[in-house]
Amino acid sequence: MKHFKHLFTTLTITALTLITSCSTKEESTDFYTSDPVATPAEFESIRQQAMDDNTQHFQFDANDGFVTLTTTNGVQISINTACLTLNGDPVSGTIDLEYVEIFEKGNMLLTNKPTMGRLPNGDKTLIITGGEFFLEATNNGLALDTNCGVSLLVPSGLTGGFDPAMTLWNGDIDEDGNLTWEEVNPATNGGLFNENGQYYAALEGFGWSNIDRFYNDPRPKTQILVKVPEGYSFNNSAVYLSYDGEAYGLASLDTFEEVHQAFSEHYGQIPIGLECHLIFITTENDVWKYAIKPVTITNDDIIIFTLDDLVTGDSDTVHGAINALP
Repeated sequence: MKHFKHLFTTLTITALTLITSCSTKEESTDFYTSDPVATPAEFESIRQQAMDDNTQHFQFDANDGFVTLTTTNGVQISINTACLTLNGDPVSGTIDLEYVEIFEKGNMLLTNKPTMGRLPNGDKTLIITGGEFFLEATNNGLALDTNCGVSLLVPSGLTGGFDPAMTLWNGDIDEDGNLTWEEVNPATNGGLFNENGQYYAALEGFGWSNIDRFYNDPRPKTQILVKVPEGYSFNNSAVYLSYDGEAYGLASLDTFEEVHQAFSEHYGQIPIGLECHLIFITTENDVWKYAIKPVTITNDDIIIFTLDDLVTGDSDTVHGAINALP
């Protein structure tokens, strides 16, 4: 009988020990497991919210004729309503104009509208902006065309003063969401003129347009890799490159190499010796999750972000942190 009681007690203690051990192991696993990475839909959603926050809306009548509108930052938009068409036909009634203006790199990053321009050889490199603009006119929800263009009068003081090297560019967004700027006939500045120290841009139509020039640096160039934590890729995160001393441009790394778990600047256009800041950004629980790392570029540089580098913040926090970079 004593032997039975001893055996029962031993089995009971063993069972309790196993239960406690399993419970502790589960709690330990939960404690050390990192938070789930963002889904592509979550990352796209927070970017779209940033675009919505930067979008201005105007309304006017199709019979108003020559219309001039003034934006939040003092840009004057001029549209001749008589030139607006739907499938080649004149329109009537209310015209809705959707408009976005971006001048500094905080908003470039949040909206995923960096300044990467196409070189003649097809590579992409940093360009410096006098303003990025998006315009779309609709009538009853249907997108319109114009047969006589649209003009913008842009205060040059918004981007450090008038720069005669600036030309006009059009923006193209590919199926992966990369925005690339294509120069519009540089021999004629593409329709960009000096209007009493302001930029006068004669746009051919609606969509993305930009006042820009190529960034110039005579130093030898290199490619770089930026390794990011496991689970992140081009679909749910991004890496941007802020050049120190350039407040009106933001580069992006637009390819992801699965074998290295890294974003790549595969064009080889980064100056060796460049002082800059790399920014890794994603989202978590509807807020931004990001890290900023100061770097001096070396040949074939590899920069690493870890989970410990990441912090969270709302749009105002991220916007302020990016605009505060040197």
